[in-house]
Amino acid sequence: MTETEIGSPLGVVLADDAVLLREGVRSLLEDEGIEVLASVGDGEELIAEVERHRPRLAIVDVRMPPTHTNEGLLAALRIKREHPQIGVLMLSQHVAREYASELLSTDAPGIGYLLKDRITEIDGFLDAVHRVAEGGTVIDPAVVRSLLRAPEQQRAVSRLTPREIEVLEAMAEGLSNRGIAERLFLSLSTVEKAISAIFDKLELTGDEQTSRRVQAVLRYLDER
Repeated sequence: MTETEIGSPLGVVLADDAVLLREGVRSLLEDEGIEVLASVGDGEELIAEVERHRPRLAIVDVRMPPTHTNEGLLAALRIKREHPQIGVLMLSQHVAREYASELLSTDAPGIGYLLKDRITEIDGFLDAVHRVAEGGTVIDPAVVRSLLRAPEQQRAVSRLTPREIEVLEAMAEGLSNRGIAERLFLSLSTVEKAISAIFDKLELTGDEQTSRRVQAVLRYLDER
């Protein structure tokens, strides 16, 4: 099977050892018109089904058999290494900063990290699914707050104003400039100025704004 074309219907491989949650997510996705190409319970099966179907997105539980520690994360990192064009949306029961750090440190597009509680916020969850499948970055707000509170990260963001931190949090969640403006009730030009100030204060260089947006998010994790 050839790689799925960007313009084709969204196909997903789903991996979670909790059968009820897995089938609930499958039903939710299919109701949205998303094709669930495979639904599996461990990392090895996930890798096999990704190789078989080459989906646009893999939705993966961080902890799966046999040890229920980081098998899902390891499978996700392998997918991004071998098939960087495939989006990976990680689901976690709790905030695990080290897992978020490792996943977000990959250079490939299409990365997401959400707490499982977000699945019940159906519109937001489905929006995250589509954004990651399209190459965007989505980070759970609880993870963002955890990263911001860490002392080693506060050094990097201490130069930012409260408004700039709000903008950076929204960037980390994957919102576009317009999305940030709507959430924070700001004009688009105000958001653009804030992002420019964030880049300057965090000393982020580069010609592409998309690259610097990712660098800004990862700066939480890099200042260690």
